[in-house]
Amino acid sequence: MRLSLSVLLLLCVLLPAAATEIANGQTAMISLAADDDARLFYRGKEIPLLQHPADPDQRIALIPVGYRTAPGEKQLHRLSPQGDELIPFRIIDGGYPSETLHVQPSKVKPNPEQQKRVSREYREAMAIYGRFTPQRYWSTPFALPMESNVTSIFGTARLFNGSLRSFHSGTDFRAKPGTPVYAVNDGVVVLAKERYYAGNSVLVDHGEGLYSCYYHLSRIDVKVGDKVAKGAPIGLSGSTGRVTGPHLHFAVMLQGVQVDPMQLLSTLNGLFRETKTARLDTSRAADAE
Repeated sequence: MRLSLSVLLLLCVLLPAAATEIANGQTAMISLAADDDARLFYRGKEIPLLQHPADPDQRIALIPVGYRTAPGEKQLHRLSPQGDELIPFRIIDGGYPSETLHVQPSKVKPNPEQQKRVSREYREAMAIYGRFTPQRYWSTPFALPMESNVTSIFGTARLFNGSLRSFHSGTDFRAKPGTPVYAVNDGVVVLAKERYYAGNSVLVDHGEGLYSCYYHLSRIDVKVGDKVAKGAPIGLSGSTGRVTGPHLHFAVMLQGVQVDPMQLLSTLNGLFRETKTARLDTSRAADAE
């Protein structure tokens, strides 16, 4: 079916990057009226429609695009009582940098027992990320896990010890051992343990398919089931797991997909700024009348 002009304009405004383009590893967002009864699908999976955090008259759809998604033309499928629509957009190459790292050989080629542990921890994590908590725990903009310089961005292609090829699944912050690490928003701790690659790790469920991850900690100060508020200390930075030195690895998972944490949190925080601007403009218009 031919795309309606209103939906196309909406997509052009709210998809990041150029008009209808989104880089691999990033999160696209579109907005719908609260009373819009449409359903959205991407690659055969229904995209949850969520309440706008600052505007009761709107809902939002967050569309995570995996890092390994090939560039090319894609489509959102919009279903509604008024008819079906295909909403085209384009995945582009994020142009991420690359780096070569040297770590302990066992962190590149684990022995059979270590491989079993890695597989067990992977299955445990994916089971967590696959859970969609209907409740939203946060209601205010997201904060950073610490105030520090970023030393490695999401998406950086990595070569470990000249043999293992991977990509950086989060954002690294420079941090001396023992630097406090804080929850980026309200949520519930769903994992707090030492793991083979990630070292001492904390995962926080923020609801609606969004999880924040804090790795390589020297100390964990929370336990599974704890409710944490934005800015609450969850541990101290360190150099546990597969690392080249002390730092904080911060990551997010959205609907089971690893995406750029800084871009996603910036997108969500922009919803609060946009609403404030709209309300300010409205008040000025009223004063002028």
